Amino acid sequence: MPDFPEGSSEPFRLPDGDLDDLASTLARTVAEVRQHGALLDRLSSEPGEQPDASTDNSGGRGEPTSVFIMALGGDAYTAELRALTDWVDYLLLPVYGREISSARPWCFQWQEHPEAVARLHGLWLAWQQLTDVEAGLAGPATWHRDHLDHTMAQLRAPDGPFAACTTSPTRAAHRLLPMPVSAPGAAA
Repeated sequence: MPDFPEGSSEPFRLPDGDLDDLASTLARTVAEVRQHGALLDRLSSEPGEQPDASTDNSGGRGEPTSVFIMALGGDAYTAELRALTDWVDYLLLPVYGREISSARPWCFQWQEHPEAVARLHGLWLAWQQLTDVEAGLAGPATWHRDHLDHTMAQLRAPDGPFAACTTSPTRAAHRLLPMPVSAPGAAA
């Protein structure tokens, strides 16, 4: 191997496949550094403040056991629902809302339908993951195919959670459907 003057190096070329691996590794590293930074910010801010027990879903271990909205309570649920509402109102509905009809009902008070909250939150979590740079170029298409289409079909089905709600854009309506109840004496 030839000697090069101190401070200089010979240029070299990496195969394209290695560049893709390197770019992917770098993207993962940057994402981890951001997560660590956010964690450090949380840990270093207001050190005397203890988390509110009514919003803790960690099972006493300090780390949340689930990010799913139905597992949250109190202020954590309220904050997550507020963020979900912004995503639904400012991204999902303007882009994917389509026309309201008897074949595709919608409820403008969807936050009061537990099934809708659960399904839309799952859709939003998948959107966050699959539109991230780490998901790759096919991430958004995967989100459409595997998550959006099925969720919207279930929510807006004539027999879905909005069946008793708005079926015409000119006549807004809202009614919660009765929930199934266990038979008396049935094991819970």
